[in-house]
Amino acid sequence: MNRNTPLSQRPVHEVTHRVRSAAQLRSQGVTAAQTAAQCLPGGPWQQLLPGVYLLHPAPPTNDDRVRGALLYAGRPPAGARRTVPDRSGPGYGEAMVTGLAALALYGFTSAPPVIALHRIDVLVPRTRRLRSTRFVQVTRAAVLPRPQRRLGVPLAPVERALADAVASLADASTVRRILTEAVRGGHCEPASVVRELNDAKLLGRAHVADAVDALLVEGRAMAEGRLYEMVRTHGLPQPLWNVELSLPGGGFLGGVDAYWPEQAVALELGTRSPREEHVAFAAEREHLERLGVTVVRVTPTQLRDSTDQLSVVLRTALMAAEDREPAAYVVVLPR
Repeated sequence: MNRNTPLSQRPVHEVTHRVRSAAQLRSQGVTAAQTAAQCLPGGPWQQLLPGVYLLHPAPPTNDDRVRGALLYAGRPPAGARRTVPDRSGPGYGEAMVTGLAALALYGFTSAPPVIALHRIDVLVPRTRRLRSTRFVQVTRAAVLPRPQRRLGVPLAPVERALADAVASLADASTVRRILTEAVRGGHCEPASVVRELNDAKLLGRAHVADAVDALLVEGRAMAEGRLYEMVRTHGLPQPLWNVELSLPGGGFLGGVDAYWPEQAVALELGTRSPREEHVAFAAEREHLERLGVTVVRVTPTQLRDSTDQLSVVLRTALMAAEDREPAAYVVVLPR
């Protein structure tokens, strides 16, 4: 076989892709010496990354760089490389694209295109002894998230990709743009982004904290708009919006996003972090329900995806008021 001899035609996974690992080439009967000959100056192949080869002489495309990064990061540990390679998959192992490259592949307009990025972040298990090299930046996680797939490419979930992108960004306006697009584009909810940023210990950075404040405001405004639309389109009675409830003697009971005084039904829109929502909502709900007030909790995700079901739940709660004991008198004030 000389350097112009075509690659073996034995079937392999994703034969249309022009990037191969050394293990994949060996499984096709191509020896290391033959691979080296193909990659000589002026030859038809080139080495893209250590152990990863581009089977054409032109500059790598977006797809070539992404798949090459995954093949490099997903190769088995050194002690396992002598085993027969698994030909049932693309050879990416547990590796997945994260950071700005993942956001670009999700379609974020606020992220640069992959070809413009000087690096592609790839997420791997913490136990992998793998170095960053050339355009591949290795990021490790103690527990890998379940990847999302786009055109066969495994991507970290949007929340994790956002955290890894923000970790590398010092420009406040860029951080704010990508976080805002994540919410406006319906990719994820603010609370899940805040949780991921907190886990990554990024909330202590002033420009990230400012962007998160704007993100929460943005997320709440969108959720409120969906709530107003749900009440209107499903013909529900108009409530008192954004009010505080208290006892006649002045004891504060909590703020709610909607309240139907005749039926003593309150609605809380969960837009805080998951832990804050759980603790605050549980305390407020227990206090109000002891007074005979029915409290319904609605999440932004439910308002986005399940308004029909939510309207049924809310209508049922309003109708059930006729069969309950009258609630204690509470004072309603604007919030």
